[in-house]
Amino acid sequence: MIAPQPTAPSVEGPSSTGPAAPLLDVRDLTVVYGRDGDERASVAVREVSFALRRGEVLGLVGESGCGKTTTGLALLRLLRPPGRVVAGQALLDETDILALPERAMERWRGNRLSLIFQNPMTSLNPTYTIGAQIAETIRAHRDVSKRAALDRAAELLSLVGMPAPRDRLRSYPHELSGGQRQRAVIALAIALEPDVVIADEPTTALDLTIQAQILWLLGDLKDRLGMGMLYITHDLHVATGFCDRIAVIYAGEIIELAPAADILARPSHPYTRGLVAALPETSWRERMVASIKGQPPVLGRALTSCPFAPRCPEVLPLCTQGHPALRQHDATHAVRCVRREGGPSATAALTPPAPPDALVMERIDAVEEESDAAGRG
Repeated sequence: MIAPQPTAPSVEGPSSTGPAAPLLDVRDLTVVYGRDGDERASVAVREVSFALRRGEVLGLVGESGCGKTTTGLALLRLLRPPGRVVAGQALLDETDILALPERAMERWRGNRLSLIFQNPMTSLNPTYTIGAQIAETIRAHRDVSKRAALDRAAELLSLVGMPAPRDRLRSYPHELSGGQRQRAVIALAIALEPDVVIADEPTTALDLTIQAQILWLLGDLKDRLGMGMLYITHDLHVATGFCDRIAVIYAGEIIELAPAADILARPSHPYTRGLVAALPETSWRERMVASIKGQPPVLGRALTSCPFAPRCPEVLPLCTQGHPALRQHDATHAVRCVRREGGPSATAALTPPAPPDALVMERIDAVEEESDAAGRG
């Protein structure tokens, strides 16, 4: 095992405020695509705030183009021009990683937080072997020999369940199956044992059997290494079974944030209820799958009202008279809707509650029982 590198120096003071402090605290993150002063600029992420603690999986769920991946790339400082962060903070152990100089951020990226890409075939270099790519990452952050880095790469491939891991060091990406490539990408992401892993739809291109294996692997690695994980997906069904909490994103802003079991059992925002209603069931033959009518708003426009109002089946005149704030619906549930207003503001990151493991497991057991019953039928 290669010894972890010392934490990069903080620009915000002490590295931790105690065991109750969130590992990653994102405050009012705003991302714009376009040059400063450009009237055509699009606001892709609007004042997004959330807290992630060690050992927790927080899901970012929403339809394509809502700002999920942009949020992850912004935290890693990997946005391509003309994308840029124009406001907000991202405190990792009290250090604002959005304010770090680029050279300092290079020491943090991969070392303290890393990314699992959704397409392993395009994120792995086709001209280098798997072993060379993992070893290069290790040697960029650790003062070790090439042999030690390759030995560590073999350990990592074994950790992620790669068959014949030492042989796979000499394999090129095209020589591996889709599931094996995704395992290699995960090994690359955890090579330096980061505190936070951002998983950007890591199972999108995989069949259901391999998808289940990768999700189990991610959960196991999260528990073993004590990481916090930001899980980006458009699949609400997967998110409710895998994540501890879920933030539902619409038009670049969080519209609901709650424990995963609550999102599924008692969704509060009309958009979230629409997503839950659209989930397929084992008894799907008995009804048509629900859909949400209309299209998301154009991102370049300022939000002067609820962005979901044109599509909302519960719209009120008040919905078009102002932009609702994200407010706490109860102790662990925040929602952005005028029908739910009255609670304290929750635009500062909602403190993570204890993971609802029992509730989530009950839901998973129920889904498995439904599937077994359907199979017997």
